[in-house]
Amino acid sequence: MRYLYFILIVASMFFRGAYADVEKLKFSLHKLESSQQGPTILVIGGIQGDEPGGFNAASLLVTEYSIHSGNVWVVPNLNFPSIIHRSRGIYGDMNRKFADIKPDDPEYDIVEKIKAIILDKRVDIVLNLHDGSGFYRPVYIDKLHNASRWGQSVIIDQAELPDVKYGNLQQLADEVAQHVNKIISRKNHWFAVKNTHTREGDREMEKTLTYFAIQHQRPAFGVEASKSFLTHERTLFHLQIVEAFMQKLGIEYTRGFNLTSRAVKQRIDNNVKLALYENRIFFDMARARARLSYIPMRKDSPLEFSSSNPLVAVINKKRYYQVRYGNRHVTRLHPEYFEFDDSLQNVKLEIDGVLHEVKLGTAVKVLDKFKVLPLEGYRINVIGFRRKGVRNESGLLISRNDIARRFSVDKSAKFYRVEFYRGNRFCGMVLVDFTSNSRV
Repeated sequence: MRYLYFILIVASMFFRGAYADVEKLKFSLHKLESSQQGPTILVIGGIQGDEPGGFNAASLLVTEYSIHSGNVWVVPNLNFPSIIHRSRGIYGDMNRKFADIKPDDPEYDIVEKIKAIILDKRVDIVLNLHDGSGFYRPVYIDKLHNASRWGQSVIIDQAELPDVKYGNLQQLADEVAQHVNKIISRKNHWFAVKNTHTREGDREMEKTLTYFAIQHQRPAFGVEASKSFLTHERTLFHLQIVEAFMQKLGIEYTRGFNLTSRAVKQRIDNNVKLALYENRIFFDMARARARLSYIPMRKDSPLEFSSSNPLVAVINKKRYYQVRYGNRHVTRLHPEYFEFDDSLQNVKLEIDGVLHEVKLGTAVKVLDKFKVLPLEGYRINVIGFRRKGVRNESGLLISRNDIARRFSVDKSAKFYRVEFYRGNRFCGMVLVDFTSNSRV
């Protein structure tokens, strides 16, 4: 049996961004496309910022799914500022702005851009993911289960969209709900189809994204997971419905995890990785400390970042940067400003007795001890390590117990920063991960 060892490379799929004021955050469109012809589903999450089941499901589609026939386009963060603020809508309800919106509305550009995407000739159907109250049931059962509730439903504006491919809205919604209900063990959690009959005088629904799509001959469905469930449970229900639509349309896919409540929660909680300055700095933000101090940042230069998740934003708070992940506060980055030196790309580390060449801006797993091999002209600083009279920590064999726990990146005291300097210039860092002691 050999010790488990691996390097976590900052993946090419990471999503790039630049710090911004919250109100200036833009949504992103991710096209999961295959080489095999087939229909295209547009999935939208986050039109209302206080419905995390929908936008987390859309985010997982982007990060965890591969499409092998047909196409899935995903907007996981349509109302990104309201997501960050954990608000239904900081400028009012965006889902009531599709019939009429004035040019001076702060969300005018967003609404016009998503309209253009909906009307793209390649889009065959639209799914708008929501979290709704209670449980929709066509007849009154109790105050939580009745026709005025929205949760656990597939929403249609009308039964048919004549002469349009996939225009059999009622039939398709019924088939999807029936398909998903077969895999939901508890009957009181089943989905039902709710027809709002919008054209017959529902003034509120006439203003919505789905009805805009219907009016322009695009089959569209709302999907509502009940707010009675925890976020990861809502996310699971959303993914089950989206997968059922993909199967009905013949879109083939694979995903990177088992579709269970536990696995969904694990993916949501742990897919928060952040890199700065073209990956010279890398953090695994799962269970990060509330404050990370003395983070090297470039003088007089915008902070650019990439992340493993399209719901991550880095917000400029003047004295620090706030890292947000959807509705969640992740951490605060308190900067220490340096000139940067780009001369160093790779370093050599002896990890558990084995020599490895490691790229800056990556993480390495260490079971017991590590040592950074000396580099002429460079200084190594293991953040939290102290030894009297030692300023350059290259060539020292270091275990986790040699590093003060309070300097770890995470609350579990598993991740530590190893930084590299040339004179007073910052070159980059490696993240040392003491998470696993298992053997394989």
